[in-house]
Amino acid sequence: MRKFLFVLLFIIASLSYLFEVDELLVKKFTFFNDFKITYINKFINISSSVEKHFNQATTIEKLTIENNELKEYKILYTTTQKQLDAMKEFLVHVELTQLKPKIELVKVLSYINFNDFTKVWLDKKPEDEDILGLITENYAAGIVVNKDGRSVGLLNGNKESSYAVFIGENKVPGIITASKTQDELLIKYIPIWAEINKGDEVITSGMDNIFFEGLKVGRIVEITNLPDMKIATVKPYVNVLKKKYFYTYKNNVQVPKQVEVKEEKDSKKTTEKK
Repeated sequence: MRKFLFVLLFIIASLSYLFEVDELLVKKFTFFNDFKITYINKFINISSSVEKHFNQATTIEKLTIENNELKEYKILYTTTQKQLDAMKEFLVHVELTQLKPKIELVKVLSYINFNDFTKVWLDKKPEDEDILGLITENYAAGIVVNKDGRSVGLLNGNKESSYAVFIGENKVPGIITASKTQDELLIKYIPIWAEINKGDEVITSGMDNIFFEGLKVGRIVEITNLPDMKIATVKPYVNVLKKKYFYTYKNNVQVPKQVEVKEEKDSKKTTEKK
């Protein structure tokens, strides 16, 4: 029955176009023309919407793939950028042409003891038994010692880490060491007659042959007067426990110990001759 109706409607439509019936209807009944135009416009709009929908689905799929690729590139970029930033953070610009020291970039491998964050293994093979200075940016971070052929970093705050410093503009001498609190340091053996004040800047003195003079350490926040010396509490500029890379500093100008021994031998020879 449906096939019969479809064939009948098709024949009627064909005859109407053949004998120009549609033009006659349009002339006599204008609402047929309006209906026809509305139908055509709706059909076009629906067709456009369907096509637009499929185009959007294709575009969304394409953009999703591109977005996933961009995310991968972003992760690679972020990782590389962090590595570069970590390297740049530890670039030190100091003029040491006269001393000609040896400066090497080292990486923290791990903690030696999990209950002590101030003592770490470094990826450097010791050359000798000399104590090296440990630097981050333009700040003193601690010292490096040789332990059974491996480099151990004793960071600021470790009870075994100590080095010579100057305090303030008058360059008052002292020895910096660990404090009871993790975020502070102490300067001991400050002469009792020395004039120091809160807010004075602390720098390395280089008098211990570990560092050169001028590396920043921190500022004085408290002063304690004892009968034979003064002790100053220092607030460090940087938290070295968060660092992954450091520079080791070795002063190639050695203290002439051999000369001192030779002089002692010469004096003994002179005494024996007498």
